[in-house]
Amino acid sequence: MGLIQIELFTTLDLVAQAPGGPEEDPVGFPFGGWQAPLLDDLSGEWVAAAYEGCDALLLGRRTYEIFAAYWPQQRSGPDGGFSTLFNGIPKYVASRGRVDLSWAGSTQLGPDLAAEVRELRERHENVRVVGSLNLVQSLLRERLFDRLDLWVHPIILGTGKKVFDGGAVPASVTLLQPPLASEKGTVFLRYALADTVPGTGDMTTMGSQ
Repeated sequence: MGLIQIELFTTLDLVAQAPGGPEEDPVGFPFGGWQAPLLDDLSGEWVAAAYEGCDALLLGRRTYEIFAAYWPQQRSGPDGGFSTLFNGIPKYVASRGRVDLSWAGSTQLGPDLAAEVRELRERHENVRVVGSLNLVQSLLRERLFDRLDLWVHPIILGTGKKVFDGGAVPASVTLLQPPLASEKGTVFLRYALADTVPGTGDMTTMGSQ
């Protein structure tokens, strides 16, 4: 069975809206592109490493449209490696509306998201979910993911769509590796979904243990 791995760029207050540029979400959000001033070579290397072994993309409609307009044009230059990967692997789009699937290798999923994602696990080894915050929130609610990569940036926005929107179900995750910190203060965290749910305890008993 393959892995469904979520890749998200977030702020310290877990806002994940429009990190790449104002055009990603131009209405009602004044901080589009907040990630750009915080990028450095080290964090870029981590992002590239996170896609090793990736053999399919699972995207929401808006992220798919942004990618489809950009990546087919980036055949060389600094983005050439990502372009070769993204253009060459299957792309799956989760959307209830009509989607232009002219980007080679693109398929729109059916209305039963849970069943479709489970089928992708059987078809592929390493599926990456990139951005696509509405889709991510659905996957979190349904526990339809195996790993969650968070790049937490040293900035607080106080507004915007967050990773957890209040509808997430209780879940435990396991840290898979020690946190990494870049020169500009971005922290990379990689978690796996655990089988357990959050427990409770009494801190007054800790001193007697």
